[in-house]
Amino acid sequence: MKTFNGFTPVRHDRLIEEARNDPYRALRKPPEPTMCPRCGAVFHEGRWQWIAKPAHAHEEMCPACRRVAEELPAGFVSIGGPFFQQHREELLNLIRNEEARAKAEHPLKRIMKIEDEADGLLVTTTEIHLARGIGEALHHAYQGELELHYNENENLLRVVWER
Repeated sequence: MKTFNGFTPVRHDRLIEEARNDPYRALRKPPEPTMCPRCGAVFHEGRWQWIAKPAHAHEEMCPACRRVAEELPAGFVSIGGPFFQQHREELLNLIRNEEARAKAEHPLKRIMKIEDEADGLLVTTTEIHLARGIGEALHHAYQGELELHYNENENLLRVVWER
């Protein structure tokens, strides 16, 4: 298992509370309605949603598109072990399905990149809860070892799953 300095283990019996120092968390709400010119998400009724573009909508990049453009993920999911090598496509399908499920309801939960590493895969996400959801989905479906490392100072979650 990989270990990370400056990260504390996450307890499984409580939810992760949002950090107050997330640079991508808006200091103000965008005017309603606002549409993201990159992904088409609309800020309406106090949250980003997948709805049709309203007439006369303001344009402003959503926090997820800003993270993607600046290449600064909030979540890292490391996947490895012999099981991964044998079931790569099956695990990739589970990861993509978990993103699709989360993204359908919450437009800001997205996978940024899926990159091959020497000993496995690295998935980066725009949101810490999606990273945790992917790790928990892998653990629920295939067991193995799951570690969650949360760094409150940087609003960052590192998930390591191996089997």
